[in-house]
Amino acid sequence: MTSNANAAAKLAARIVAALLARTPRLVLGLPTGRTTIPFYRSLVALHQRGEADFAQATTFNLDEFAGVDASHPGSYHAYMRAHLFDRVNLAPERIHLPRGDARDWRAEIARYERTLADAGGMDVVVLGIGRNGHVGFNEPAERLDARTHRVKLHAASRRANAYLFGRRTRAVPAYAISMGLATILDARLVLLLATGPDKARIVARALAGPITTRVPASLVRLHPAGVAVLDRAAAARLPANVTAQ
Repeated sequence: MTSNANAAAKLAARIVAALLARTPRLVLGLPTGRTTIPFYRSLVALHQRGEADFAQATTFNLDEFAGVDASHPGSYHAYMRAHLFDRVNLAPERIHLPRGDARDWRAEIARYERTLADAGGMDVVVLGIGRNGHVGFNEPAERLDARTHRVKLHAASRRANAYLFGRRTRAVPAYAISMGLATILDARLVLLLATGPDKARIVARALAGPITTRVPASLVRLHPAGVAVLDRAAAARLPANVTAQ
């Protein structure tokens, strides 16, 4: 547990930089969202100081809005270019995101899973957590899709992403393409990053409550190599016997 959000972001970035130093050909799963902006800022700072080299790394993003092309300013393609891809030495051909504007979304999810498998799977996946407990766009449900799939977004998820669409919730696409929980948990290391008091309740449910598809982030606890990086505010409701970085 760190003292504040910036410290948590820096710690998560240092973990990723250390993995890159150890494994230059790292296959890295990446999230989006407001929580991860300071994380990407810290990664870029490490790169600028020569402490994070992405030259041989490969990235796979967790999700993308359906019906949105890569040039759309609200797309996760645009988000990633702004916060990471255009600011480090990642080779364009090693960057992978779902194609939100694919005409055949079923073919697209199969292609994305196949491309990830061809890369050898993810060495590490970084996750945020939504206020309703989603990771990627795996929304709370009675059952969850194991692999990359098309998902209808909950109202809370659309509201959380309105900042990308002129603060207009109605402009946020109703569907997204997302890695499934099995795809995510196939990564060799899972790194969950959560900060701020607004995440305290769901962090407590995910890390100390029942493991349930109604709180998708709770399934991260099934992973043998899962690490939660939290700031003090996000960890405030955790019982004393639950440990996190």
